Parts: sequence; C-alpha cells; structure tokens
Amino acid sequence: MKRIAIVGGGISGLTAAYLLLDKKPELDVMVFEADNRPGGKIWTERKNGFLCEKGPNGFLDNKPKTLQLCTHLGLAPVRSNENSKKRFIFSEGRLKALPESPVSFLKSDLLSWGGKFRLLYEIIAPKGPSEESVADFIIRRLGHEALEKLIDPMVSGIYAGDPYKMSIKNCFPRIKELEQEYGSLIRAMIKISKQKKSEGKTSGKKGEPAKVSAAPGGTLTSFFNGAQTVTDALAERLGRHMHVGVSVDGIARESDSYKLFTSNHTYNADIVIVATPAYATAEIVKAIDGELSKALSRIPYPHVSVVCFGYRKEQVTHPLNGFGFLIPHIETRNILGSLWDSSIFPNRASEGHVLLRTMIGGAQSPEMASFDNNKLITTVFDELNPILGLKGDPEMVSIYRWDKAIPQYVLGHEKILETINERLTNYPGLYLTGNSYRGIGINDCIENAYTLTDQILAGIQDS
Repeated sequence: MKRIAIVGGGISGLTAAYLLLDKKPELDVMVFEADNRPGGKIWTERKNGFLCEKGPNGFLDNKPKTLQLCTHLGLAPVRSNENSKKRFIFSEGRLKALPESPVSFLKSDLLSWGGKFRLLYEIIAPKGPSEESVADFIIRRLGHEALEKLIDPMVSGIYAGDPYKMSIKNCFPRIKELEQEYGSLIRAMIKISKQKKSEGKTSGKKGEPAKVSAAPGGTLTSFFNGAQTVTDALAERLGRHMHVGVSVDGIARESDSYKLFTSNHTYNADIVIVATPAYATAEIVKAIDGELSKALSRIPYPHVSVVCFGYRKEQVTHPLNGFGFLIPHIETRNILGSLWDSSIFPNRASEGHVLLRTMIGGAQSPEMASFDNNKLITTVFDELNPILGLKGDPEMVSIYRWDKAIPQYVLGHEKILETINERLTNYPGLYLTGNSYRGIGINDCIENAYTLTDQILAGIQDS
C-alpha cells in the first residue's frame, strides 16, 4: 500500500487528499497542517452577526472542476447577485462605474477622450517579447492612461501587486496568448466572436452571439456560510487522515522513499505532496535540495491587512449598489479598495446592516499594512468616509493581517518554475502544488490538484 504524505492543509492539500482517497480508498494518506485549523488562507469568521472573510470571498463559476468538487461534497454554491456586475474605480475624487458595454464605455468619463482614442491603436500595435511586465504590455497595446486607471487597480485587486513588476505571461496568460495568436486583442475578440457565432454557440437570447473577453468570465460564487464551507467539508471528509497542529520541519530522501520530520514524530512516505506557500516550502526542502529552496525563496509575498466594518444601513449614505471599488495607485490613497460583501452575497450581515471589507498594503505600499490596530481603523475610516458617507463608528470591526499574503508572479517567474521542475526530476515521488506557481485563485488550486492527483494515480497504476 502506497503511503502518501501531504504537507499543508489549505485548499490545495485538502483537495489533493480528498481526490486521492475518493479514487483509491486503500491508499494510506496523511495530511499535516501546522496551524490548529484546516483551510489555510480560506478563513471565514462570524462576528456579531457579520460574516467576515479573512482571505478570498469566493471563486468564479467558469471552471468545471470547482463545481464538480462541490457536487461531490454535496455543497450548494451561492452565486453573487446582480450587484456584483457593477464595479467602481475611485478616480479624480469620486467613484466611477466600470463600463459594462461599448456604449457605456463611450459615455464614461473614466478615461479621457484621448485615452479612449488611444485604445484604437491596439489593433495595429506591435507584438511584444515573450517575457514582459503587465505595465509594459498594457502601455504598448492600450496606452498609459488605461494602465493607470484600469489595469493598475485590477492588479491591486487580484494580486495586491505592482504592474511594473508582475509578469503578463504568468499573471494573465490568456491575454498574452491572444496577442501572440491574433496579433491584437481587438482582432482576437472579433474573430473568436465570429467563430462562436458560426458554430452556433449562443448565450442569452436565441441567436445572440456568445460574449467573448480576454478577461476571466463567470459569476463570483461562494456559499451561504462563506468560503470556508468548502475547506471545512473537505477536512470533515478526510477525518482521521487530517492532522492539524503538526508542522513538517524537513524532508530527507531514503532510498526510494522519504522521511518527514514533523513536530510530533518522523513519518515515512512513498510519495510527498508539499502544498504550503513557497516561502514555507523553501524551508521544508532546504536540507534535501538547497537550489530548490533558493528558487522557491525568490517568489515574493507582500504584506496585506484586511479591515472589516459592520454598520447599520442608515449609517452609510452610499446605496452600496455594487461589488465595491478599487483605487489606482496614482490617486495616492491609503487603501487598495473596499468590497461590499453584504451587497453581493446573502448572510453576510444581519437585517438592516451592511458589511464593508477593505484592503490595505500590498506590493506598492506594504508599510501601510503594518500600522497598529488603531491607526489601521482610523486610516480606513478616513478613506471610506468621504467616499461612502459614514455616520459614526461601526458596530463591528475586525482586523486580519497577512504578513505574507498573495504570491507575486513577478518578472522571472517562468524561470523560477523551470528551475523548480528541473530540481524535482531528481526526486521521484516529490511534488509541489498550491497557488505559488500557476494560478492564485481557488479555481486554480482545485484544478491543479485534479491534474496532480491524476498524474500520481496514473504512476501508481503503472508501478
């Protein structure tokens, strides 16, 4: 019987363990999680009638593996309501709605007329090198204003990152692929739309061509009791296979197997899956392979703090009829943006109340995430008050700190991945997974876990 050790009880490790046991129950699978709870950065807290997300608040419903996993677990996902389609950018001292159609884009004052006309040049803009920053890609294709007012806040919202350092190929691979294949994003949209129409693929009303976008599609989806529902369900299914409060401090190679040095005892395994963040994985594998450890250490993580305010509805002047807002770096504000969770999902606040979740810090302003609690609260209030019209103190305040929040796919990330893959060829049965490598979202973690477990099970079958 194969013994499989999984290090890390976040969504990646939990999903891998569940899939292995679901498809081959006779396997001896053990999951070791250093924290006293499973779930990793997926962490939901109920406080004074408010449901706060410490980490991600959901996933897009455009990837079948996540929905397939939910079905297997007997979970009923909840899709966000129509408010989630209305998103804002804080620009020039006020909230401006992101255009939802070409007509609304032309009417919008989010970009100047010069910025709008610059977008037309995209169809003849030259292709760029295979490796370039998000900023360089966007400036070349869409112009500097589009970068500053549209893409910069998007990068902050997804990665808490700096577009001048992030790799377009690794952060937004689909966009880079469209450029390489079609030579233009606009040309790609037109051709793909025509192709889908000719194939008879429609969406919405009969005969209406399917919508095509370089950006990820789908509807934001979560659960009635928050994102942690899925990790709780996985941990419950794993039962005795799940060990919390047990850290793995190192790994040694012994003949055709591995020895794990945990905080409780040593554990021998034929296969090891390390599903911890890159910085933690670097420490775990340091003794077995210094070069692998160094490569993992080159993946940076910025400091981010999340501040949740719970208010009575009458204390907030703004109707909160949307997803929330993001702030471009050029606005020189002290927060990255604020999400109105109670406006898009049920059960986030009790009747007559609203929940505001604000992010501060990130790659461009990491020092702000280190403010003490009082300064964090004051800073967030002072930023939100003139935008949303807050009356008085919130009924509930929760502060969540991530010293190392979201992995940054910066320039050179592809070379890091190549080094990791090259080093791992020396260690059959040792695998790395998680959001440090090829996708940071819940969907990415689950899809990568499916791919990895299929690979491992195929190897077991052949052996």
